[in-house]
Amino acid sequence: MHRYRSHTCGELRETHVGATARLSGWVHRVRDHGGLLFIDLRDHYGMTQCVIDPDSPAFKLAETVRAEWCLRIDGDVKMRTPETVNETLPTGAIEIFIRDIEVLGAARELPLPVFNEPDYPEDIRLTYRFLDLRRETLHENIMTRTRIIGSMRQRMGAAGFTEFQTPILTASSPEGARDFLVPSRLHPGKFYALPQAPQQFKQLLMVSGFDRYFQIAPCFRDEDPRADRLPGEFYQLDLEMSFVEQEDVFSTMEPIMRGIFEEFAKGKPVTGTFPRIPYADAIAKYGSDKPDLRNPIEMQDVGTHFAGSGFKIFARLLEDTKNAVWAIPAPTGGSRAFCDRMNSWAQGEGQPGLGYIFWREEGGALEGAGPLAKNIGEERTEAIRTQLGLKAGDAAFFVAGDPKKFSDFAGKARTRVGEELDLIDRDRFALAWIVDFPFFEWDEEEKKVEFAHNPFSMPQGGLDALKTMDPLDIKAFQYDLVCNGYEIASGSIRNQSPELMVKAFEKVGLSKNDVEERFGGLYRAFQYGAPPHGGMAAGVDRIVMLLVGAKNVRDVSLFPMNQQAQDLLMGAPSDVYPKQLRELHIRLNLPEKG
Repeated sequence: MHRYRSHTCGELRETHVGATARLSGWVHRVRDHGGLLFIDLRDHYGMTQCVIDPDSPAFKLAETVRAEWCLRIDGDVKMRTPETVNETLPTGAIEIFIRDIEVLGAARELPLPVFNEPDYPEDIRLTYRFLDLRRETLHENIMTRTRIIGSMRQRMGAAGFTEFQTPILTASSPEGARDFLVPSRLHPGKFYALPQAPQQFKQLLMVSGFDRYFQIAPCFRDEDPRADRLPGEFYQLDLEMSFVEQEDVFSTMEPIMRGIFEEFAKGKPVTGTFPRIPYADAIAKYGSDKPDLRNPIEMQDVGTHFAGSGFKIFARLLEDTKNAVWAIPAPTGGSRAFCDRMNSWAQGEGQPGLGYIFWREEGGALEGAGPLAKNIGEERTEAIRTQLGLKAGDAAFFVAGDPKKFSDFAGKARTRVGEELDLIDRDRFALAWIVDFPFFEWDEEEKKVEFAHNPFSMPQGGLDALKTMDPLDIKAFQYDLVCNGYEIASGSIRNQSPELMVKAFEKVGLSKNDVEERFGGLYRAFQYGAPPHGGMAAGVDRIVMLLVGAKNVRDVSLFPMNQQAQDLLMGAPSDVYPKQLRELHIRLNLPEKG
């Protein structure tokens, strides 16, 4: 018999009854039933119930066993009695009658429980991540992640893509997020950077003649952490294609992404053909460029009904043509209590309030109620109700001003209404392409034009657009794939013309010399017959998070950092020895401790 096991803890069935088995694993829990001891033994593959009575020579040792000890157990496979069969376990029809126990690794008192998986402080979970990963849910999340990545690789290969590995040590890029810098010992005073994404390398692969590239790529960005983004590093399904237009990317990647979701959705429906939603429409209808389409609420501009009305606050705002009034319909939200609750929420968000109208039946007639209804009158109130398609028992909330300034809040209000009124269909995956992003945007802090998205994208209208149009009116062949309120992929058709590349960067204040210095490899490559190309990158961590129903990407990652970008298990970031700094010709200039 093998030194440690003849079977795994998830393998034994009724057909093994009468056999001798050797199992190794961890003690999930110990139960004392009037002299009989039950030990649930767990390994990577499952769990088996083991039982021992006082007549066994191993009983004295079994009494000392505690949760999470690592054991080897020898015993006889027996049928459970009918009343003790556990239908929820694949091994639930049998049990092991213990003849011998070997302690392979005793465990100290546990800093966090594994059995039953109660909520526990995150700092403890991350410090003892090796114990945290023994929890059934987290363990299964990690295994599902592995299967999802395997499915991605298989589907990309079937679609004609070849996997390449691009460099991890590269040049610093001043665009985008902060780089993680790596000092060079051989070149004092110079630094490598960890790649924020393989963007330039994958474009260079297209110039090199490799038609379809993909990679499960590690990416490194020195950004503040959030629930849907790990600090420091993350993984993406990165890809690029030559001789394609935007629709070619969509027609290639949509079946792959839909297939991944359908494979791991556990029966939840997945959007068929992904709708294409222009960026401007997404902001106007949903207040977000990553809308949750499971929420049926669509906002509408109702400014015409408030212009010149008795509600002077909105009427005066509308005298400036850049301002608007948006309505957020709230089906079934037509009570003063709910409207007041939403108004209080808005004030908690730093807003002066949230105007509303709700409709009710009075004496057989439908009427609008609330301060706004009184101010604008019955006719305008009815016109708003008709436009929004509302009925008795419904409400509408209103935000006004410059949409560029209030659209984000309006989107949050839409989400809040959908959640409070339970309008969101949580048991499905709603995917869509967001298209026609603006190429440039105005940086109010710097008082200058900046790239709104990917600076290597192709502007719609090409060079003529850059020469003749207001930069803020130019759209790009850029697109995001969104799902349930998250951006899960982003991409574009690339600009492969050296002249166009320089012209685009001139709009943000960089010269031809700047382009050559900062993006020299790509700029030189474009001088030598660069093909039209485009691609995208899909966030592996977010996709897995959505598919397993986790609330945080740390619950789908093996050894994540905490919210302060610290690895509590390994103690990173850490101090280094003076000798290491001397070899790198680095002297520390630390801030004074206050």
